[in-house]
Amino acid sequence: MERALRREDRSVTPPKDGSPLGKKPGAKLPVREQVSAGGVVFRGEKGSIEVVIVSVGGQHRWQLPKGLVEENEKPEIAAVREAREEAGVESEVVQHVETIEYWFAGLDGGERVRFHKRVHFYLLRYVGGDTSEHDWEVNEARWVPIADATRQLTFDSERRVMERAGELLA
Repeated sequence: MERALRREDRSVTPPKDGSPLGKKPGAKLPVREQVSAGGVVFRGEKGSIEVVIVSVGGQHRWQLPKGLVEENEKPEIAAVREAREEAGVESEVVQHVETIEYWFAGLDGGERVRFHKRVHFYLLRYVGGDTSEHDWEVNEARWVPIADATRQLTFDSERRVMERAGELLA
């Protein structure tokens, strides 16, 4: 097997200790805490409720509008701000839906770190604006029936948030 690896790339020899290339055994990445907020923006009445979802990234992932909470900003204020920025709509907070958390690896100032992220989601009532006014970071923002949104969202955790919002609106 080592011979096959050398044939493909002579500059890489697998470490004898079995650790991934470029990593020291037992080396741990520093941890950074992140707090974000977002929301389920809704309009309509029972039986005909629509919500806003946004498409982001090169893979066109469908998700809820959300983003980092700025210094000295309350999460519910950040959720309303992010709905305006990412989805182009004005909204008001109805209530907290759920807080999710997850881990991911990334770069912080050029340093590879592990992020521990918490995202506070709120139920947000639509008060105005147009999804065509979303910011440049978003590929598309659209209104969809709440049942369709649950199926279209990329992440399981956000599908659970949407399901919970649906229960609150029922």
